[in-house]
Order: sequence, then structure tokens, then C-alpha cells
Amino acid sequence: MAQAAVAQGLDLLAGVGARHAALARLEALEEELDAALGRRKSNGLVRRAIKVWRRGEIARAGQLALEATEADETNAQAFHVLALALEKMGHQHKALVTFEKAFQLDPKDPDLLLNLGLTAWNMKMREQAQAMFRQFIAANPTSPLGYNNLGMVQCELGDPTTAIETLRNAIYQMPAEPILWNSLATVLAESSRADESIQFYKEAVRLDPQFSRPYHNLGYAYSHLGLLEDALAAYDGALERVVDPIERVEGLHSRSICLIGMGRLEEGWREYEIRRDVHFRAYVNQMVKAPYWNGENLDGKRILVIGEQGLGDELMFANAIPDLIRAVGANGKVQIAADPRLVPLFQRSFPTAQVGSYDDRKLIDRDGDKELRFVPWAVAQGEPDYQVLVGSLLRYFRNRLEDFPKQAFLVPDAARVASYKQQLEALGSGPFVGICWRSMMMTGKRGKYYSALDEWGPILKTPGVTFINVQYGDCSDELVRAQEMHGVKIHSIEGLDLKQDIEGAASLSAALDLVISAPTAAAATAGSVGTETWFLTAGRTWPQLGTEEFPWYRATKVLSPEKFADWVALMPAVGRHLADFAKA
Repeated sequence: MAQAAVAQGLDLLAGVGARHAALARLEALEEELDAALGRRKSNGLVRRAIKVWRRGEIARAGQLALEATEADETNAQAFHVLALALEKMGHQHKALVTFEKAFQLDPKDPDLLLNLGLTAWNMKMREQAQAMFRQFIAANPTSPLGYNNLGMVQCELGDPTTAIETLRNAIYQMPAEPILWNSLATVLAESSRADESIQFYKEAVRLDPQFSRPYHNLGYAYSHLGLLEDALAAYDGALERVVDPIERVEGLHSRSICLIGMGRLEEGWREYEIRRDVHFRAYVNQMVKAPYWNGENLDGKRILVIGEQGLGDELMFANAIPDLIRAVGANGKVQIAADPRLVPLFQRSFPTAQVGSYDDRKLIDRDGDKELRFVPWAVAQGEPDYQVLVGSLLRYFRNRLEDFPKQAFLVPDAARVASYKQQLEALGSGPFVGICWRSMMMTGKRGKYYSALDEWGPILKTPGVTFINVQYGDCSDELVRAQEMHGVKIHSIEGLDLKQDIEGAASLSAALDLVISAPTAAAATAGSVGTETWFLTAGRTWPQLGTEEFPWYRATKVLSPEKFADWVALMPAVGRHLADFAKA
């Protein structure tokens, strides 16, 4: 039951699974000899496992496969199905061990090599995965799946050039395989070559017009290029053809983001609720029993709003919390469950609300790993009348651009702001400009969205500007290198942990004249307290809501290159903008 790789580039599978074909092969056990009673019983259980798998009952399939291994400890196919079920339920280590057992029993089954490789890859054992894919290719050189998975893991290992060669060579051998064209396009897109990827996605579609994934990935490529109308049409094409329910959820989510990025807010926010589907890749079980709020009258009610999707989004979505507080009225109560680092800042900003942190845990059970979010303090006096994810507020309070108030909505600590202003003045004359150039999560997939500090020379050499570091995480080596390369010191505030002390980061941002940042939590922090913020983006981003700014904040500017992620071309233009700012 061979599987194709998950494409790590465009939030979608780049390959095509051979699970159904392999299931059919395993199902042919009925035609095999069941000479021994134990094997006959084991094979019968395997057949039942496959049948319930086809109905989507993965946990039950796993139970039946386990019984099959107990009936016959030498039945490789029983262990194979059990391993697939474990992998599907998120038990990666157990799946790896079980695949290995199956392979020991039947080393001539190449599908096991492929699935071993995929499970190792899911466990971040990329070198081992690469070795297994090579073994699969040696055993089955006419299958596109081995080349597909090898190319994708090579890309994730940071070697897109080799990945492209692997996939190109495979295409020379098998030019009619759409999976290979799709994956080659994905590697190109992941290498900031989205414009080149288009023709390869289109070839995959030409070869198999019913293959949904190239349509979806084509939507991502068009989005990178700012061609949102084309992206929307591609997403619609994918949804017309998709079969897998998980891929359908991902497609609907991508479509909603596209609509929001186009400024079609009412429609986009409505479809954005798909992230609450249990099949969504980032789904979190909210351990609160209160009913979900769907726009009911809130006057006099108690409602719990729960943060989601990371620090930057929690900050940005908090734009709508003042509207929620007004909706409950003087006799109601808003409770806010936030990232622990945001609690003091949110409590000061929303003094009539009750603010606390959430507690995230992972449950590992027979149905797979589950992400759980607990908010025990919010239900200590009983369940609230309603619960709602903070992003869902936008559906009711931000359906038009005119609904965004364009003002600060978070209140920093005034004493710390004053203290930081004194420290800044001791560094020299202003303007004082904070800079942040990357996210802390710089995987191969995300790296293309951010510039390296080495490329900031045209900005850093702007005369009359004092630069302040607002980049969170350890960046000391980058700061030293930047000073050596550009001859400009980027000052850090001693004792301020920009990652953990968000109160301090907000206060420092409020003391600055300007923040120039990649679209990170640092930019969201600065914008939320009202500091003018310039976003350096690789291309058009959905939080722009179809505009040339980030409407969530008081004063913003979006600066992006004409060609996706062409930082070399962008930086001189940003330097000129900053020179004008410094003279004003």
C-alpha cells in the first residue's frame, strides 16, 4: 500500500497516494492459499480491516489488523495494514516499528520501503527517508512514487537543485506521469520560482484533468504572484475534482484565504470557519462545553473568546475584541483566553474583561494524537453562555474595510514606554527605527517569505537614523555580521527578552518612531500599539485585505518587490522611503 509524499511547500500534498491501489492488491488475499488455519483467520481479519478502512473507520481497521497479527505473527500484510492505520492516526513511531516488522517478514514488498520512508520523513528522519526512497527506486524503477518522494525530501533537506534534477530525470523516463510534473512545479515554487512553476502545474492538469492537487497548487502559485482571480479559479477547479475529505477541507481553507486577500470579506470570513472542521490540519479541540457563538445577541451574556493560530494572529485578531466588549454591554462579561505572554498586555488594554491563559496538551489515544486546549479558570464558576475563537469575531465585526477603526487597540505600560524613550535618547538622535527581518520558524518552506539581514544594506545605510533591534530570538551573530558588512550598529535593549516579554516588546515599540518588519509577531505588536509599521513582504499577503496596507493597524505601509521575494530589488526602494521619512 504505497503512499506518495506530502509536499512540504505549498500546504498541500504534492504527490499522489497509491493507498487505494495497494488496498486492492491486499484485498486480493481472498485468492491466496490459506493453508494454515491461523493464516486463514488472519487474512480474513485483514480483509475486514481493509473494508472498514474504505468506510473511513481507521481506528477500527487498526484494531482488526492488530487482531490479524495476533492470529498469525508471520503475516506481513497484517502488519502492513496495522502500520498504515497507526501512521494515519498519528502514531508515527509505532507505525515505523510496525512497518519495519512487516518488511522483515516480506523484504520483497517494495511498498513497505516507500511507507517506511514516508513515516521516517514524518518523524523528521529525512536522511533515513531519503535512503529508503532510493532503495524503493532500485527495487521498482518504473514507479513514479519513489522519484516523487525522493525529490520532495531532497527539497526539504535544502537541496532544491538536486530535487529538480531527480524529478526532471524521472520525467524523461515517465513523461506521462502527472504526479512528477506536479512535484517539479512545487519544488520550483518552494524555491521562489512560482512564475516558472505555472507551466508545470498546467502540464500535470493536461495529463490528468481530474487530478485535483495541481489545481490547488496552481492556486498557491497564482497567490504568490498576486493573481488572486486566477488563484480563486484554480481553487474552484480543485474543489470540483477532490475526493479525499481532508484535501477538501484544505481546499476550502485556501479558498477562504484567497477571498479574504481579495477583499471579499463577508464571503471570506464565512468560509474561513472551515478551520473549525476536525479534519483541518491545525484543528485544536477546545475543552469547553459552552455552545459556539454564531452571532446571537450578547447583551448581558458571558462569552469566552479563545486565541488561535499563534502569537501574531492573536495580536492581529484582537482588533475586534473592543467590539465584542461593547456587544455584551455593562451587564455582560468577556473572558479572553490568550497566549500566556499576552495576558498582562490584554488585561490592561481590555480592563473590563477577564483575561487568562490557555493550557495546551496533547492526547494520544487509539484514534490518533489530538491537540487539546484547556481554559479551567474560565469555567471555574460554571460554563460561559458562549465560546468563540478570536478569528470568528471578524465574521460579525469586520465585514467591510470601513469596519476597521485604524487606531491603536492595545495599551502598553506607560512607565516602561517612558523608560525606553530615555534609553533611546541616550543612544543618539532619532528617528528611532525598529527592525525585524524574519520569523523564528525558518523552515525551508517558510524561509522564502523572509529576507536575510545581509540584504538590508540600503536600509541600514540611511543617514540620520538610529536602528533598534526588535527581532525576537537569538540573533546576536546576525547583528555582529550586519555591523561588519554595513558599518552600522543595530542597538539592542539590554535585559529585554523580545520573545518572552511581550509587554516589554510592546512598550519598546510604542517608544519608537517607526518599525520596519517582515510580517511577524514583532510587526503585529508594533501595529497594535499604534506605532507606524512598514511590512516588508515577499509578495501580496492575505492580511492586506485587497489593499496596499494592513488595515488592522493605525498607520502601515506594505513594501514588496515586483517579482516574488526579489529582496535585492526591493531594499534600495525601502531605503529611499526611509530617507524621506527621516527628513520629514
